[in-house]
Amino acid sequence: MTGSILVFGRHGQVARELAFLGEMTGRPMVFAGRETLDLNDFGAVEGLIIQNVPSAVINAAAYTAVDKAEIEPEVAYALNRDAPAAMARACAARDLPFVHFSTDYVFAGDLDRPYVETDPTGPTGAYGASKLAGEEAVAAAGGTAIILRTSWVYSAQGANFVKTMLRLAADRDELGVVGDQLGRPTWARDCAEAALLAVDALTVDRSLTGVYHLSGAGDASWADLAKAVFEISAVRGGPSAHVRAIATEAYPTPAKRPANSRLDCGKILAALSWCCRPWRESLAACMAEMEL
Repeated sequence: MTGSILVFGRHGQVARELAFLGEMTGRPMVFAGRETLDLNDFGAVEGLIIQNVPSAVINAAAYTAVDKAEIEPEVAYALNRDAPAAMARACAARDLPFVHFSTDYVFAGDLDRPYVETDPTGPTGAYGASKLAGEEAVAAAGGTAIILRTSWVYSAQGANFVKTMLRLAADRDELGVVGDQLGRPTWARDCAEAALLAVDALTVDRSLTGVYHLSGAGDASWADLAKAVFEISAVRGGPSAHVRAIATEAYPTPAKRPANSRLDCGKILAALSWCCRPWRESLAACMAEMEL
């Protein structure tokens, strides 16, 4: 590839990890954050793609306020459906590989096994519905695109569950954490690495266009994840707390969370010969970069 990869997003977890990987590998990337681009200006979105003449485009920008989406769904749909649609159309018109991130929230979460890409979707809230609409809009553009559905994303930067647990443990000896929702925690760096692999794969084989699941290996509840966070933190001399597993009903939220967020990643392993490491291993690597 001769041109830079254009990344929509600059300050989110995945965008920051893409920047890190770019610096480590010398791979040229151009980042478009909210301070330089209004994603609601779809003409500007297309204009940026035309102006930069990129080799590929990655969309790492999204509306991710799950609960807030219930009271401002129009904002969620603008960022999660309409903006990606504009990117996908511009990429399709110029035959550019496009990688877009989606979420486990497109599923209802009522299966008793990990979800595969072909399982029926059924979002239960505005956030999931807006992300599903984004998937559909990207597919409708008809270009060369990979959609990466991921779950329970964390990193050493930004706001996420891992950092929230460490912050709360600084002031509390015990925390009640939901123990009846299952998922697969995913390091944002793995998301970034997968996005770059997807770009390269699409450049070689357009038939790889489609939806893929991407998550850390191994199941966990939120309580399991919190316990692992505190075990690692304690060894490093950081904050720790006792975790008390609670039922979802004991922690009500405006938006319903999927009881089962587990994503089967067999398809991406077959297509790219790559998959995320076990989540506990990735968590330890991520926390090694944190200041505890």
